[in-house]
Amino acid sequence: MKKRRNWLAAALTICTFLGALFAPIIGPNVLAAPEPYKIGAVFSITGVGSFLGEPEKKTAEMIRDEINKQGGINGHPVELIIYDDESDTTKCTLAVKKLIKKDEVPVIIGPTRSGESIAVATVAEESKVPLISCATSYKIVTPIESRKWVYKVAGSDAHVVGKMYDYMKGKGVKKVAIMTDSSGYGASGREELLRLAPEYGFTIVADERFDPKDTDLTAQMTKIRGTQPQAVVNWSIGPTQILAIKTWRDLGMDAIPLFQSHGFGSLKNLELAGKAAEGVLLPLARVNVGSLLPDSQPQKKIILEYTRAYETLYKEPISSFGGHAWDSMHLAMAALKAVGPDPAKIRDHIEQTKGFVGMHGIFNFSPQDHCGLSKDDLEMIVVKDGKWALATP
Repeated sequence: MKKRRNWLAAALTICTFLGALFAPIIGPNVLAAPEPYKIGAVFSITGVGSFLGEPEKKTAEMIRDEINKQGGINGHPVELIIYDDESDTTKCTLAVKKLIKKDEVPVIIGPTRSGESIAVATVAEESKVPLISCATSYKIVTPIESRKWVYKVAGSDAHVVGKMYDYMKGKGVKKVAIMTDSSGYGASGREELLRLAPEYGFTIVADERFDPKDTDLTAQMTKIRGTQPQAVVNWSIGPTQILAIKTWRDLGMDAIPLFQSHGFGSLKNLELAGKAAEGVLLPLARVNVGSLLPDSQPQKKIILEYTRAYETLYKEPISSFGGHAWDSMHLAMAALKAVGPDPAKIRDHIEQTKGFVGMHGIFNFSPQDHCGLSKDDLEMIVVKDGKWALATP
């Protein structure tokens, strides 16, 4: 019995010695799996903005799965925490606060729409957590003095209007009629349409507004027809985009070109509008027309790769909106790879990013520009045979 006790004591001594000897070599990182790198996301997965937020959610999840299959970021798996704001400003604000306070994410992508993005910008600023919006309004990132923690990946309203007005001017247009919805998106677009018109020598002959939930735009379009414009611009999202097209056709206004905002950039809209959409014009990001780009275009390769991956996985066409999530996810992951999950360092890294080739352009951020795009990152598109086609100058 005594010999057995001596043997056990000796064995324990050897184990303790070996543990002490190899512990510094093994280290805690080998014994425990690396902590996940968190990315928070808020999208309009349901509600009136669901056609925007759903492809954003799907794209973000696809990218997360792809990067985790490749071993994560510097060995850290990506944990993507997504909340649905239901296209509601109050719910969006609560979701962003939850991501910051409860989930303790170091970076947030989204929201989907301009109104919600503007509403939560102050939350990001006060909490000092970088937010990469998927929406368009220039107000999301200006004035820059109060938007140091906020970025966006969608071209600004001014870029879209500038591209559209460049095209109109080339066609000899002088008189323009505009119609916009009363959402944050519509209001921001209206401001730019009115502000930039004098620079192009345009006269705004009609300025009609409507509610995003309206089901009849006959009154607005009839008033516009009476002003004899040379071009009509509809700036809205959701069902009113389709309604504007069908009303334009029904009133026999085909001879007056109809322009849509970039919010129309989904092939699902073409399906809903049908043949009525033929000839409609709009500025769009190149993500929508990857196969039409020349091989020398720097974005083409990654756009086609994203297109194949998304359409193979989800059996549906890509859109501008999924492209927003692609850009914001990759910007967030590039920052995490470079500086780790430190919110301040992530903010600084994004601001210093130059030459980032994304779905919506080649981004060049700076302390003065938290969008990093220009109107040159857009293409003028025309609907032809139910598909997107490059518009002739």
